[in-house]
Amino acid sequence: MSFNFLSPVSDSVLAHNELLHQQALGRQLKIHSAQEGIPDLDDVNIAIIGVREHRNDVNYIGSDIHFDAIRKAFYALFPGNWFTLIADLGDILPGASVEDTYFALKEAVTALLEKQIIPVIIGGSQDLTYSCYRAYDNVMPMVNVVNVDTNFDLGDSAQPIKNNSYLGKIILEQPFNLFNYSTIGYQTFFNPQEEIDLMDRLYFEAYRLGEVSKDITIVEPVLRDANIVSVDLKSIRAAELGSRQKFSPNGLNGKEICAISRYAGISNKVSCFGIYEYKVSQEDEVTDMLIAQMLWYFVEGVNCRVQDDEFKNENQYQKFNVIVEDDDLIFYKSIKTGRWWIEIPFLPNVNNKLKKHTLLPCMHADYIDATNGTIPDRWYKAYKKNSF
Repeated sequence: MSFNFLSPVSDSVLAHNELLHQQALGRQLKIHSAQEGIPDLDDVNIAIIGVREHRNDVNYIGSDIHFDAIRKAFYALFPGNWFTLIADLGDILPGASVEDTYFALKEAVTALLEKQIIPVIIGGSQDLTYSCYRAYDNVMPMVNVVNVDTNFDLGDSAQPIKNNSYLGKIILEQPFNLFNYSTIGYQTFFNPQEEIDLMDRLYFEAYRLGEVSKDITIVEPVLRDANIVSVDLKSIRAAELGSRQKFSPNGLNGKEICAISRYAGISNKVSCFGIYEYKVSQEDEVTDMLIAQMLWYFVEGVNCRVQDDEFKNENQYQKFNVIVEDDDLIFYKSIKTGRWWIEIPFLPNVNNKLKKHTLLPCMHADYIDATNGTIPDRWYKAYKKNSF
């Protein structure tokens, strides 16, 4: 069984849970305990796993991490009007080597995906995202990854993997499953110009912090199209966090990171969600509570999922054709939710990654731009990647 290496939730968290209000979240979870073992996962929709691994952090100094404070904060929250059943499977402890931890996480995520359970990972350094990505090797042919971060984390793929360079491994190591990679909230002064240029050449998407803060809704389509969402806590501004967690005076605020978490939850495609780069502090209830609220909003989003993107019934959508230059752009609007998509055509005689007409999430503003003669940027980049 792929969960036998999981360490149970600590007795101190379980004791704290017993003192909570009867309607608190913690009283409604299925929890891996030393006494009861791994809970039955039948009917479980979301499974939380802590990964206490951060040896590939470039700033690693030998300290240990745990997630007791996050669990206590999350358990104490009250659920919304939810139907979702959540399990807390405990922690993956550091293996004899980092590769052992990677393997354990990959196996756990793969097992959950096969059960159609959404793994929610709390880490640990963000290079753990690589293991989550590799868990999809035998699950689906192409994967979209969204990184909420100040940095692109491209790094030098020739060097050993680190938390600031895991993407290079994802792009260049076989099997090649990555279709799209997007970064939300990047800050130009933290990224070498050559990495910014490389993102453009690969037709990956990048949303600067200023763009996101000006209009948070612009990131909803890219999150709607994601399979894996990885959040680096460095993307959050220092004023929102405790002393050990502070990184930059500029970053996403608490409301913005919770909105992003909710968008990830609402997406019908997101099947793995992770929050990384957590640092333990005895005097940091603020960071723990913010992470707990991010988890809450992700679960809230999952509860609000609506299947509106199949477009099999003509009574459930509107279709719009817009001619821009020599391209016939086909838009779809869900009558049920008002969300928009644009069609990426299949290119014959090209060894492409898309083998059929694919619908790309977009915004109403993209349709308006098209009617004014402007090709949407998301469509252009997806089309170009499809042409490789």
